Amino acid sequence: MAIGEGMIKGTLYGLGLGPGDPELITVKAWRLMSTVEVIAYPKPPSSDSMARRIAAPFIPDDVIEMAIEIPMRTARKPAAKIYDKAAKDIAKHLDAGRHTAFICNGDPFLYSTFMYLHERLKEKYEIEIVSGVTSLTGCAAAQRRPLASRNDIIKVLPAPLPDKALRAEIASGDCIIINKVGRHFTRIRKIINELGLTGKAQVIENATTDFEVVRPLQRIDEDDQPYFSTIIIYKGSENW
Repeated sequence: MAIGEGMIKGTLYGLGLGPGDPELITVKAWRLMSTVEVIAYPKPPSSDSMARRIAAPFIPDDVIEMAIEIPMRTARKPAAKIYDKAAKDIAKHLDAGRHTAFICNGDPFLYSTFMYLHERLKEKYEIEIVSGVTSLTGCAAAQRRPLASRNDIIKVLPAPLPDKALRAEIASGDCIIINKVGRHFTRIRKIINELGLTGKAQVIENATTDFEVVRPLQRIDEDDQPYFSTIIIYKGSENW
């Protein structure tokens, strides 16, 4: 461990919790959550934390909790200020010798809040990363269809991409996974329709949770807007 001013600093653990089902938390993540003094997690300003909900059955009663409010905006500057402050707050616990876990749904290094804290703290503190089951593989299990086989090419696209970039990326590749769909659903469906791929697209909502729903895109009404959803388009030719 890093040592400063005669005191052993705490270790920061970045723990991936998986896509939603608490039983998909790894044994290692569970073990570390049960031993740290501090557990931090991201949360939207106006609702509770998904990571906190997933981990709830395993969070000790006597642990110090840190809820870090992350603004739901595309602009980088407001979020950067919050990450700066969160990193300083976590650093205070680490400097006091408290082992700290930052929990996040999915995997810590795939579209995760944790990566921004890691960049701010990695030079001064010992950090251990524990991988988690991703929403991508959770969605594959939900739709009961492999994402790819043999030489299939997988593309993972963030829904906020501009229309031109989405069209170009969706048009190539064998399996297209569109993540962070949310409020972009109507726009993305229009692009998929224009590309003639509606019949090859599945929408997976709330993957691995008790509220999981898997529906073909073509069966979703125009006024229906699934929010916590991923769209998977499979164009491969594997006939099994």
